Amino acid sequence: MKRITLFLLLVTFIVASASGQRETFTLEQCYAMSKSNYPKIKQYDLIRQTEQFNLSNAAKGWLPQLSLSAKATYQSEVTKLPIDFSQLSPSLAGMQIPSLSKDQYQAVAEVNQTLWDGGTISSNRQLTKAQAAAEREQLESDLYTLNERINQLYFGSILQDELLVQNALLQKELQVSIDRVSAMIANGMANQSDRESLEVEMLNARQKAVELTASRKMYRAMLGVMIGKEVSDSVLLEIPQDNEPDFASEINRPELRLFDAQSSMLDAQYKQITAGIMPRAGFFVQGGYGRPGLNMLKNSFEPFFIGGVRLSWNLGKLYTLKNDRRKLEVGRQNIEALRETFLFNTKLQLTQQQTEIAKMNDLVKTDDSIVRLRGNIKQAAEVKLANGVISVSDLIREINAEDMAKQTGATHRIQRLMNIYSYKYTSNK
Repeated sequence: MKRITLFLLLVTFIVASASGQRETFTLEQCYAMSKSNYPKIKQYDLIRQTEQFNLSNAAKGWLPQLSLSAKATYQSEVTKLPIDFSQLSPSLAGMQIPSLSKDQYQAVAEVNQTLWDGGTISSNRQLTKAQAAAEREQLESDLYTLNERINQLYFGSILQDELLVQNALLQKELQVSIDRVSAMIANGMANQSDRESLEVEMLNARQKAVELTASRKMYRAMLGVMIGKEVSDSVLLEIPQDNEPDFASEINRPELRLFDAQSSMLDAQYKQITAGIMPRAGFFVQGGYGRPGLNMLKNSFEPFFIGGVRLSWNLGKLYTLKNDRRKLEVGRQNIEALRETFLFNTKLQLTQQQTEIAKMNDLVKTDDSIVRLRGNIKQAAEVKLANGVISVSDLIREINAEDMAKQTGATHRIQRLMNIYSYKYTSNK
């Protein structure tokens, strides 16, 4: 039953491929789909919206600023003129100047218009843009790591496909040998135990096919989750080109652009600190209603207004200016240390991967020769078995040796491809 199922599966693949109905995915398509499917991709729009909101808020610093205030007070003493009119003239005796009420009220509306802010608004806008750029580069760096996971799942699935093909060829080879031994039994040249030995190997091959099929399904299921699209058994994963990368090319990882964006953000913070110690200039208009008004000698509710130019300069920030700038310099040195560490580790990893690719190149070159020689040895063993020179166990050993050589060759080819694309991922070239 298992053999029939496997046969039907292979037939379905062949028919689907011949009719052009088989859906095909490439490695580059999986990269793009995984990036679009990853939930974190939504942060791009969130970063853009936050940047626009902050830029809009910063620009509003040039708009007139309105403030309202009101107060009601009661004071124990009020201003009085110490004049004794009786000393000036007897006719003025008993005359008094009205004094202010001890309870006083005032409501004031003030409009301030900034004329010069020392560059604060401009530096805030630059810092907002730098922060958004750094956040985008951080997100780009995080999303780039998806490519490595796609590589593992994609090439893992391709390897299972290759091993399943080799397994199908092994089962076909074993079936041919079972039929041959069955004919020899009919002619009295072999016994039942010889046939059963081959049937045991056939069962082992079918068990291996079950394991490979389950592993293949697992890889495809995980790949489907990553790209947000089902990768069914009928989907063909195209084997990528095996063009070796340029080993002399420079590293172009998004992490390096992240370090640059973080340095730009420190530059914007430096300008913001400089703007913070500059004076501010603007004009204001103040209108109010209260008792007393501007005429302090008039004890009645009166409207009033004041207009003018205001200059302010907060010198308190000079106390921390040097330390604030030193902190930014320390932050810059930390970024450079992280950059150098990243480049060192990446170059070390690239050296290791380049050595691994060179090793796999040498192994792949000899795999074909090993498979060819193992095939010749197996064919010779089949002739010897027909002539009664060797036993069925000897033939089984040669069949397994050839199958192992084919599996090793297939594994080396896929591993070589995976190493090439791992190198491309590490260098982003």
